[in-house]
Amino acid sequence: MGERKAAIVIGAGDATGGAIARRFAKGGYVACVTRRSEEKLIPLLDQIRSDGGEARGFGSDARKEEEVVELFATVEREVGPVELMVFNIGANVNFPILEMTERVYRKVWEMGAYSGFLTGREAARVMVPRGKGTIIFTGATASLRGGAGFSAFAGAKFALRALAQSMARELGPKGIHVAHPIIDGAIDTAFIRDNFPARYTLKDEDGILNPDHIAEMYWQLHMQPRDAWTHELDLRPWMETF
Repeated sequence: MGERKAAIVIGAGDATGGAIARRFAKGGYVACVTRRSEEKLIPLLDQIRSDGGEARGFGSDARKEEEVVELFATVEREVGPVELMVFNIGANVNFPILEMTERVYRKVWEMGAYSGFLTGREAARVMVPRGKGTIIFTGATASLRGGAGFSAFAGAKFALRALAQSMARELGPKGIHVAHPIIDGAIDTAFIRDNFPARYTLKDEDGILNPDHIAEMYWQLHMQPRDAWTHELDLRPWMETF
C-alpha cells in the first residue's frame, strides 16, 4: 500500500474526466474518481479495472466542505498519497441575463468556482508537506471571454482561472505544480452529438476534441520537470477559430 499513488479526478464524467482517470490509471496511479452519484461511476470503474488499472469511486459533492475534507482524508488513509488532483466540473449553462435567477447563478458559481477552491485547498494541504504534486483546473473558452447568455458560466470560469493563477504563484515555490488548461472547442461527447449534430459530423475531420487526447496533455503536464512547468495551455481543434 505504501507504494500506491493516488490521482483524484473531481467530476469524472463520461468524456474528459473519465478519459483523464483512465490515462492516469494506465500510468500506474489509483484513479480515485468522484461524481455526486457514485452509481454513475460504475461503468468507468469497470472499464479501468478491465484494462488492468486500479480505481476507487466516491459519491461526493464538491460544493460541500465536509465531504471534500473527508474525500481527501479517505484517499490518503486507504489508497495512498495524492500526487494529482484534477478539478473537472463543467457547470456550463446558457441563460439569458433577463431570465437569470439568483438560484441558477449561485449554483453555477458553486459548481464551477467555489468547489474548485475547496478541492484545490484540500489538495494543497496534503501535497505541500511532501513538497510535490500536481493540481489541474480545467478551463474553457469562457475562462477568457464571456459570451452572450453565459454570464453565470463565464463568471465561474473567470474565478476559477484567477484561483489557479493565485495558487500557482503561491504553491509553485513550495514544489506544487498548478496548471490551467483551456479547452477551447467542442468535445466528443453525447451532449454535442445529440444537441449539435452538424458540429458532431466534424469528428471525422478531427474538428472536435477527442477526450483521450485531452487526457494525454494532462498526463504530460503532470510529468513535466519542475524546471520547465507550464501553467496555462490551450487546446482546440485545428479548424477552430480563436
